[in-house]
Amino acid sequence: MEDADVSKQIQQMVMFIRQEAEEKANEISVSAEEEFNIEKLQLVEAEKKKIRQEYERKSKQVEIRKKIEYSMQLNASRIKFLQAQDDVVNSMKESACKEILSVSQDKSTYKKLLKDLIVQSLLRLQEPTVLLRCREVDRRLVESVLDEAKREYADKAKVHAPKVTVDKVFLPPPPSTADSHETSCSGGVVLASQDGKIVCENTLDARLDVIFKQKLPEIRKRLLG
Repeated sequence: MEDADVSKQIQQMVMFIRQEAEEKANEISVSAEEEFNIEKLQLVEAEKKKIRQEYERKSKQVEIRKKIEYSMQLNASRIKFLQAQDDVVNSMKESACKEILSVSQDKSTYKKLLKDLIVQSLLRLQEPTVLLRCREVDRRLVESVLDEAKREYADKAKVHAPKVTVDKVFLPPPPSTADSHETSCSGGVVLASQDGKIVCENTLDARLDVIFKQKLPEIRKRLLG
């Protein structure tokens, strides 16, 4: 074989090898690009997932904060409402306390009231010997109705008239002013059994407290709904 033929064959072999190499290189390049795109897509999806999770986490935190803030505002509003409610109710009670101060000023009406309070207390106690305590300013008025009260009690209870002793220790005096915060008593009586174990507090202040507690739900409903 001549040198020209040999050279031609070698050239053909080189071209064939080069073509195969180029094709192989293209395959590798395409495969690498596909793998790169797949990996890139996976990375992008992973980052998107992280972003979504972070967004959901922060959204939940914001929602929780909103709920906490709403709850705090609601509680604050309730406290303000209850405070306003108490203020109205206390204002009513203060007005009632001022009103009962005038009860003892009408001697005729107050005298009958004292007698009725004593009879009521005796009926509750049902004791043969009783100690009666009143305000010092009411002592003469109480003594003036005591016998009649004992007779009325005896008739109602169908028993002998009890022995009632007016205590030398008196209830607090009337308040010096309508707005006074000193210990005071608006009127009425306190009766106790001889051993002091049973006490019937029948002062005007005590009766107002009892009535107010009983009527408080109705008062709140009528005033504030």
